[in-house]
Amino acid sequence: MKNIIALRTLREHWEKPGREDSEQQLKAWYHEAKQAKWQNPNEVKQQYKSASIVGGNRVVFNICGNKYRLVVKINYEAQWIFIRFVGTHKEYDKVDVTTI
Repeated sequence: MKNIIALRTLREHWEKPGREDSEQQLKAWYHEAKQAKWQNPNEVKQQYKSASIVGGNRVVFNICGNKYRLVVKINYEAQWIFIRFVGTHKEYDKVDVTTI
């Protein structure tokens, strides 16, 4: 993907006390996503079998064995990813992933 907006969101998550365990997995996801050239949701699923495809071009990734959730919006044509949410599973349960 040409552009991922914004790495800062991921950094702010792993810098919170008690969430340091997510740093390496979020960095790995960022690096892999930056190299990806996904053209559609099926290609995302091929690389990330546990990812959930939801409405509005949003994808939910499981981080640290589903301890955390990462929600992104992907524009496949423009090749950009916009990070919409990263948090615990409990925090994720409080958001509407189709509109966030």
